[in-house]
Amino acid sequence: MTVDPRAALDRLVAALEAHYHAVATRRSDDDPAVDDAYDVLADAYEVYEDSLAQVFGEVTPFYLAEDLDDEDDEDEDDDEEESDLEEVDFDDDLAQAETADR
Repeated sequence: MTVDPRAALDRLVAALEAHYHAVATRRSDDDPAVDDAYDVLADAYEVYEDSLAQVFGEVTPFYLAEDLDDEDDEDEDDDEEESDLEEVDFDDDLAQAETADR
């Protein structure tokens, strides 16, 4: 089912307003209203992003924090694989080549 991008944008703007209101009227550091508004905002953003992609083939320049966490996990896996590779000491190779030339 394709969502109308205009309707998705209206929902996103309303979610932004609700999130702002929840943050501005926060009663404590762990106010559940802020967490709920965060979740609604994240969902509204994903619907908007998906509708833009489906209807117009476009995306926004924004990423959700959980998307970045997933990318960080992939980067860590890549780093581990690279560290498993044997390190080459080019200085030793160069010194050996110079010694062989003499």
